[in-house]
Amino acid sequence: METGEETIAARTSAPSLGVAHFSAIDIEPAKFVLLAAVAGFSSVGLRLHPAFPGAPYYELSAGSDAARDVKARLDGEGISLYDIEFVLIGPDFNPAALASMLEAASALGARRLSVCGDDPDRGRLVANFVALCDLAATFGMGVDLENMGWRAVASFDDSLSIVQSSGRDNAGALIDALHFFRNGGQANDVSSVPEGMIRSIQLCDARGPAPRAADQMISEARTGRFAPGLGELPVANLIKVLPAGAAVSVEVPIHSSQTPEEHLRHLHNAARALTG
Repeated sequence: METGEETIAARTSAPSLGVAHFSAIDIEPAKFVLLAAVAGFSSVGLRLHPAFPGAPYYELSAGSDAARDVKARLDGEGISLYDIEFVLIGPDFNPAALASMLEAASALGARRLSVCGDDPDRGRLVANFVALCDLAATFGMGVDLENMGWRAVASFDDSLSIVQSSGRDNAGALIDALHFFRNGGQANDVSSVPEGMIRSIQLCDARGPAPRAADQMISEARTGRFAPGLGELPVANLIKVLPAGAAVSVEVPIHSSQTPEEHLRHLHNAARALTG
């Protein structure tokens, strides 16, 4: 039986930390797993689908040598694969085309798929999101919808509305600290979100005024992030209202002279200083 002190400790224990592949996207998956483990992270996300045409990603077909190498590394380092990314749900989206990727990811233990929505036809967007959630469910996975200021799903409220409209238990609204705060979100908003709607949170920071033009938003998202706590966003306030059980990771691409090893260690230490 737990003592009172043990119960309090369990409730106040720091959340485990993951790291997104975009933080060191030039590192192939098996090595990224190793570097993440060495830095102190307990899970990783992997980029298995291009976020936009020409964007870097890695194919890990089920049964391939590359997939076996990643699985061996995950098992050997005692680190888990939490999510895969990144899928754009646009007007011509075809969920069935993702079946093989989801199968391979599921075999590696992935639990979630991160997506964004960029279809001005809201009815079609919701229908495609529902279809993707249903497909992911057949592989034991869920789908997290992330808002981005230059996309049709621009705000956290937008993503939450679509998740609620989907009626799918495996659907979630992803909080990326940059996109959340830059597009109108406030930490207190999280407290009013129905239980289970927020499964995944990505931490980072930013400095200066929020960009307004689409190209400036894109530039900041890809090259203007800082480790959590080292910018001007109220990330500490967000951490205080994290939903119980939500997975927490860090997503900050390298934009300095640091090596990937140094960068990942820096991200882990900065995030841990905030989360405890």
